[in-house]
Amino acid sequence: MGAPVTIALDAMGGDHGPSVVIPAAAIALVRHPGMRFILVGDAAKIEPELAAHPTLAGKTEVVHTDIAIAMDAKPSQALRRGRWKSSMWLAIEAVRDGRAAAVVSAGNTGALMAMAKFCLKTIQGVDRPAIAAIWPTVNAECIVLDVGANVGADSRQLVEFTLMGAAMARALFGMEKPSVGLLNIGVEEVKGVEEIRNAGAVLKEAPLPIRYSGFIEGDDIGHGVVDVVVTDGFTGNIALKTAEGTAKQIGEYLRAAMGRSFLARLGAVLAQGAFRALKEKMDPRQLNGGIFLGLNGIVVKSHGGTDATGFASAIDLAYEMASSGVVERLGSDVAHFHTKLELEGAA
Repeated sequence: MGAPVTIALDAMGGDHGPSVVIPAAAIALVRHPGMRFILVGDAAKIEPELAAHPTLAGKTEVVHTDIAIAMDAKPSQALRRGRWKSSMWLAIEAVRDGRAAAVVSAGNTGALMAMAKFCLKTIQGVDRPAIAAIWPTVNAECIVLDVGANVGADSRQLVEFTLMGAAMARALFGMEKPSVGLLNIGVEEVKGVEEIRNAGAVLKEAPLPIRYSGFIEGDDIGHGVVDVVVTDGFTGNIALKTAEGTAKQIGEYLRAAMGRSFLARLGAVLAQGAFRALKEKMDPRQLNGGIFLGLNGIVVKSHGGTDATGFASAIDLAYEMASSGVVERLGSDVAHFHTKLELEGAA
């Protein structure tokens, strides 16, 4: 067994705070017994919840603070008022200082990104961090980024997103040269805005550790035609929310159809095993957690309203990323890419 991996948890983040974070940590600990935790937040609220999980308590350090970042706080305001003392800041600081390998928070996304960028700094050569999400497909899973950190992105940043997503795919999926596609309004090279076309031209020619598959369309994501889908945060966030809404819509359709008649209800009983498998496949909690790529540290954002099962999935993601050396690998890939650009520019 390798060295223990310590995960810092913002216990006060999200809609439910310690009542979700602590049971989630207990679930994750069963799956990864080598983990340790730093729980940051109000000790008076953490300790009663922790007392119900003695095994977890024996592997947890509690760092007290009674300051929490509000879910509706503006990032700039949170950064000014929440630095040094808030549960979110102190959890990130544990990663910066080497006391934790990763941090997980269900708190305010904008505040988390602002604090993480300020505290951890970006990897040299990265203009902007991106949020990457794991997306279920008919084949397995793929990685989609950016899903909300950047409203727009130029061609250089799209190439950097590609390197980030590929490094994550190698870490999580164990593939040496992941396939990558740029999300566009068509597969033809003449389509799309100039920044996407320029990024496509670079990816087509640059000697990068990927298999570039060209442009893909929105319906290709779920078909799993590539391992990594790259886009800007505006388009990526809309795609993500649309997919989540469509999954809920299909679930409602199925429930209504199965209760429409006696034969339909009987069929539902006979097919309950298949429906259970479908529900698990479409359950967003199983893939909860977006990772902030491009920082000198691992930061995972959980959905604010998730339950313990969903938050445990975010902890799992943090553990896998921390165990894979993804930050070092990404830094090497980005440095190699920019060196090639400089050499080509000097030629």
